[in-house]
Amino acid sequence: MSPTFVGMPPFPQAAGRAVNNAQLRHNLHKATHTIRDKRRTVVAEQPDWVALRAAGAALKNRVLRHLDDHLERLERAVERAGGHVHWAADAAEANRIVLDLVRATGETEVVKVKSMATQEIGLNEALAEAGVTAYETDLAELIVQLGDDRPSHILVPAIHRNRAEIREIFRRAMASWGRPAPDDLTDDPRALAEAARLHLRERFLSAKVGISGANFAVAETGTLVVLESEGNGRMCLTLPETLISVVGIEKLVPTWQDLEVFMQLLPRSSTGERMNPYTSMWTGAAEGQDFHLVLLDNGRTNVLADTVGRQALRCIRCSACLNVCPVYERAGGHAYGSVYPGPIGAILTPQLRGFGSELDESLPYASTLCGACYDVCPVAINIPEVLLHLRAEVAESGAHKGEKLAMGAARRVLSSPGLLAAGQRTAGRLRKLTPRRLPGPLAAWTDTRDIPAPPPQSFRDWWASREEKK
Repeated sequence: MSPTFVGMPPFPQAAGRAVNNAQLRHNLHKATHTIRDKRRTVVAEQPDWVALRAAGAALKNRVLRHLDDHLERLERAVERAGGHVHWAADAAEANRIVLDLVRATGETEVVKVKSMATQEIGLNEALAEAGVTAYETDLAELIVQLGDDRPSHILVPAIHRNRAEIREIFRRAMASWGRPAPDDLTDDPRALAEAARLHLRERFLSAKVGISGANFAVAETGTLVVLESEGNGRMCLTLPETLISVVGIEKLVPTWQDLEVFMQLLPRSSTGERMNPYTSMWTGAAEGQDFHLVLLDNGRTNVLADTVGRQALRCIRCSACLNVCPVYERAGGHAYGSVYPGPIGAILTPQLRGFGSELDESLPYASTLCGACYDVCPVAINIPEVLLHLRAEVAESGAHKGEKLAMGAARRVLSSPGLLAAGQRTAGRLRKLTPRRLPGPLAAWTDTRDIPAPPPQSFRDWWASREEKK
């Protein structure tokens, strides 16, 4: 995973700072509610949405069951079409492959169309260390890059910024990356988009190397597919003489017929549109371009080995789960410490990285388990189920020892009628001594709730006395 997020504090600490930022909460609330309302409208128009959702889940499950066969089929198809396929076991290997390919061209600048896989492996940072500058061309990614920021949303990485903030970022930083922002730049969306278009146009026309990801890879033909809304992807994919695509091994669909299902699911779930404005597809070395496909594992085969957690690999990166999540809406994406924020990040990130840090151990707990994410997921990933599964793994790993001891004691008491009755009677007698706040590390639980006072008489005792009076 990306070194950008190394050293992030556990989720509760990071989220605690975020919820105190009123401007951030306002920006997130406005953006997520706008997208979710649009999604609700266009999904309701689709009479077979439930069937499409089930088909998408079934297709992804089939891919995961036979992933090795589909990957080999994809490799053969890409090579038949004149492309080159490279296999990367982890982030370091993927970065080395891409850097070697860029160096072979003699170029020191590349343009990128938004790719979460390259953010996952920290490609921009790796290229910068080697003297190669990567220019983001997606508008939101450009805002993040110019602002020396981190993405906070899967679909809209700069969702935490408002128009006034974006204007100031453009005025302050554009000149150091290329064409400066106009002196009279306002925060009107059209003016901001025009400033970005003029800034990026010189990059599109001069860049010899393009780097992309892919939303889907069709194993049948070796075709890669990118869906985007601005046209920058089309420029990055067609103008450079060398194109390098970094794609997670789970992004496969077996056939063109299968792709049709996801072309209906993804736009509606992500942007609330019936279809996305730009769909780019290319197969191998199109129009004489030198094409390289880097297939990235980086922990995905470990996820595949988990019979419960593997459903996270069905994700098509639509971000619908983020837009309905009450935790994400208040904490924002940065608190998750990963390029994958929100509910899907809470289950995918710790599986890819393991539980090697306090941050990763905390992510499965970054949820209310309300289930809204499961309801809107277009490929029916049962995120609450995976969260509970991962919480059990965290507990078994030795973390949260206090919680484990408490649950063990509770199990002993609840499995013994005598102990339970004695405990209830004792609590009833001492009910006036019930504290309003718990001490030490348990205090966080009572920051937002009171401890309920035990009843003076337990149900068992009440029932027994009632029977005696008969």
